[in-house]
Amino acid sequence: MLINKSLENKEEEVDVEQKQHSPFAIHFKLFINFIENEKRFSVNTVTSYRIDLSQFFLFLTTNCALENVKDIKHTHIRIWIVQLMENKITARSINRKLSCLKTFFKLLQKRELIALNPMLKVTSPKIAKRLPATVSETKMDNLLDDIDWGEGEEAVRDKTIVEILYNTGLRRSELVNLKISQIDFTQNRIKVIGKGNKERLVPFGKKLAQTIGFWLSAIGYGQNAEKNQIITVNSQQLLFDISAQQMYNIVKKRLGLVTTQEKRSPHVLRHSFATHLSENGADLNAIKELLGHSNLSATQVYIHNSAEKLKKAYQQAHPKGGQD
Repeated sequence: MLINKSLENKEEEVDVEQKQHSPFAIHFKLFINFIENEKRFSVNTVTSYRIDLSQFFLFLTTNCALENVKDIKHTHIRIWIVQLMENKITARSINRKLSCLKTFFKLLQKRELIALNPMLKVTSPKIAKRLPATVSETKMDNLLDDIDWGEGEEAVRDKTIVEILYNTGLRRSELVNLKISQIDFTQNRIKVIGKGNKERLVPFGKKLAQTIGFWLSAIGYGQNAEKNQIITVNSQQLLFDISAQQMYNIVKKRLGLVTTQEKRSPHVLRHSFATHLSENGADLNAIKELLGHSNLSATQVYIHNSAEKLKKAYQQAHPKGGQD
């Protein structure tokens, strides 16, 4: 029982597919409206959930001949999970799709569109623990202090992006949407609008303040300018007028100057920020607040990351470290 259509459909295919499983169109629109306007999920999460739910509905109409949400059972979801696994979809991606379904069926039950939630009998696949990829402090120092970034506005922009990500732990989406008015040079801190529109204040040092100042000068906007004064800044007063993909490419290119590791993304800099804080004795709750995590469980991985590095250093350096 295999789906001929690829399970990893592109975003632009979602609406086309939705017409093919029109029996669920009303519920699809209800859900998207709910996560966009009531839950206020991030743009990335909404995009992922659109694709996930669309794929699930396509599976139901193509393989199970279902046309009513009341007829969806836990067995249908389990069969879908098996197919996803057969198509080499990772456990992490499957769990995200199941997270989408949990939110979807909770909504239907709350609106009394279904009596029982089929997700209550579904178990998520286990995800192998994987430590986050980071760049060492030595390499980051080398990149920011010793490497020649070149001349011109592009070089200043690139260095500012990398420095902000590494010194503040901002997510890529947070930096892409960062407005100049969110930067307080008097107290050296940034008001970050994170997931779920939650606000947090992230401090930064004098060196980063200087770097940001250089960038503002390069685009014709002074640190002391009026908040509503726009010179060559884009109409939204964003610090960087670039897309998320462009920022990813910039970081990947610049990190390539000091490391050959495969993962060289903005999120790697976020991981590096948190890991280096942990390694240097920062309180876990402080790291949690700086990252904008909703609970400590998401932050604890950085303790494990630090512990693994200490264990590796011990095994390599101690004369008895490599023995069982």
